[in-house]
Amino acid sequence: MKTALVIGAAGQIGRPAVRALAEDGWEVTAASRRGTRDEAWPEGVRTALLDREDDAALAALVGDGVDLVVDMVAFQRRHGQQLADLAGRVGSAVVISSGAVYEDERGRSFDTQDEPDGWPLHAGPVTETDRTVAPGDGTYGRRKVQLERDLLALGEKLPTTLLRASAVHGRHCRTPRELYFVKRNLDGRRRRVLAYGGESRFHPVSVRNVAELVRLSAARPGARVLNAADPDCPSVAEIGAMIDGLMGIETETVLIDGPPPSETVGNTPWSLPHPFLFDMSAAERELGYKPLTTYADALPETVSWLSQRLREQDWVDGFPTMVANYTTGLFDYAAEDAWLASSAR
Repeated sequence: MKTALVIGAAGQIGRPAVRALAEDGWEVTAASRRGTRDEAWPEGVRTALLDREDDAALAALVGDGVDLVVDMVAFQRRHGQQLADLAGRVGSAVVISSGAVYEDERGRSFDTQDEPDGWPLHAGPVTETDRTVAPGDGTYGRRKVQLERDLLALGEKLPTTLLRASAVHGRHCRTPRELYFVKRNLDGRRRRVLAYGGESRFHPVSVRNVAELVRLSAARPGARVLNAADPDCPSVAEIGAMIDGLMGIETETVLIDGPPPSETVGNTPWSLPHPFLFDMSAAERELGYKPLTTYADALPETVSWLSQRLREQDWVDGFPTMVANYTTGLFDYAAEDAWLASSAR
């Protein structure tokens, strides 16, 4: 039986990835800071405590060798060096990267999104051969590019598949974008404001689809970069309508043709001036990849999970990473009401 070590196994992608590998016949060690066990994992899955920054602890888990390392939490060059140091004892690797690496022909990327006209405008769905930001240490995207290049340079010493995930969704997500609509509905908000005409499209990817890409990449090792996205990409207005339907809610949507009138009005986690879409043909061609779910089909589970979490605790306590990324202004109802009243006048 082939052996696999999954680093960051308790996270949103790690949980379904461990299950996918175990059900595919791998002997899996699921490593995380707390040694968490997911109820959906087969009994044969081993758990282990691991501080990712502890080189000795990571080396000890690899031991005399494993056939596969799957790394959910490699964010910087040092993490790539950790894997490189283990190359002689690891057969192949799958590492999660990010769509934040891409830039458009004018050099606009996630790094420039807060600048005037700073959001990237791509001619169509991005492919793995499209431009990326320069490697470096300055931003998340640059660190990911540096990580990608360092690992790809290892070639056959450690064949590594890097999966550029887009807007990840599913259970256990620390920054669930769907929270925006679910919480508003539970709070009794029956009007909402959406910028850019509600047409913003930020390509999502289900944790189940990423896990399937991990499984297929493990079965066919290679030094490559592949996109990770769902087969469908609904607009923000369509997502809101789908969540309303699942929750049995009717709302009125006020559309703004341009950008948000203020930082806390009309601005959602999907609100982009230009669509950000992924091309998935490379994964289909190289791995025989077929998505396990669509965004629409995966959404009911996410909405149910979020609704339960929000009934159990305040969102600020339950989703601190969401607060850090978007601030509590995401639900500034007073500012929204003031803008609606002003617009009505």
